[in-house]
Amino acid sequence: MNSRLALHLSLALMCLGAPPALQAQGTEPAPEILAGDMREEVVRIDVTVKDLYNRQETRPMPITIYRPPGDGPFPLVVFNHGRAPQERRAAQGRFRPEHAARYLVAKGFVVLVPMRVGYWETFGDFDPEYSGECNRMQIGPMSIAASDQVLAAVEFARTLRYVDASRWLVVGQSVGGLTAVATVGRKPTGLLGGINFAGGVGGNPDKNPGRPCSPGAISSYWGGLARNAAVPMLWLYWKNDKYWGEDIPREWHKAWVNGGGRAEFKSFPPAGDDGHQGLLIDMNSWLPAVDEFLNQLGFMQAAIVPRPAASGFAELGDISKVPVGESGKTNYPKFLAMKSPRAFAVGERGGWGHATGDYAMGRAIGFCQRSGQSCKLYAVDDDVVWK
Repeated sequence: MNSRLALHLSLALMCLGAPPALQAQGTEPAPEILAGDMREEVVRIDVTVKDLYNRQETRPMPITIYRPPGDGPFPLVVFNHGRAPQERRAAQGRFRPEHAARYLVAKGFVVLVPMRVGYWETFGDFDPEYSGECNRMQIGPMSIAASDQVLAAVEFARTLRYVDASRWLVVGQSVGGLTAVATVGRKPTGLLGGINFAGGVGGNPDKNPGRPCSPGAISSYWGGLARNAAVPMLWLYWKNDKYWGEDIPREWHKAWVNGGGRAEFKSFPPAGDDGHQGLLIDMNSWLPAVDEFLNQLGFMQAAIVPRPAASGFAELGDISKVPVGESGKTNYPKFLAMKSPRAFAVGERGGWGHATGDYAMGRAIGFCQRSGQSCKLYAVDDDVVWK
């Protein structure tokens, strides 16, 4: 079966609902099942970067694109991934922040997600983000290499008719957050702001939880970089971050502000086993903060899925009234067995999705909409809300 036919078949199956394990657990879809509602695609551009030892290479950089319906032009978000510990980096696949991207697309942005050189397809003999030994880390070269690739992605975006690259933001998680800070410090044209999710470098949650390498190197570098920063930032950290701990990020923020940068610091309660993954596992905490930040920048479009009122359309347990095909009706009892918070969504062409836990309503709609159809909530917690 060729790849195009396989993709079409996968999307057709999604009209009947994603596989139950994906729905219930909120895991990412198989790589070949793209988010049709956001017109997800992967393109590749050539980028040239240098490493710590001044070695220069030109390599292909994959970029995942998510975008709203319509022709635009839409403002841009460049969303940057993190860096797994050395022993796990070879297995670090394509970064797909699907649920966060769906919020940003609903907010009116095109989202570009570069897989920087040294990760996924280009993992191997050239690592421009290697920063040296633990006690002698050099933050500058890796920051320049990473932010160079952000700027390359923006230049590519200028060639896309549906993107307004004169208005863009940089966002990132972990080393991607470091990348966002480094990009803001370079004062590029058109940049309006930056969001740093648990940014930093040098952490190892397995060997040294909460005690990253050379934290003072980041304070020193970011403090100097901040004098060039011209746009506001939002910094988001979780108290049980196993990479940095609770207090070190506050020192980094203090260095940035004392150096002349503008950044609001948010510290969230512990999330899961490791708050470093808060981007993915604690949307309920960060969504309101990010939405407020974007509203202040002038991006006012409503994007957080609201909770509808109970409609009285049917009894919660009446499967016969759920407007889905047999696949959805078969899986509706699994939704009923979930703990609250929980949500079940239905699509205009029989699609369905359900989720429990963090941002259940948004994730349920997202699972349903992967096939490219419009979806609405049918039930939330113990109420039928569909009309």
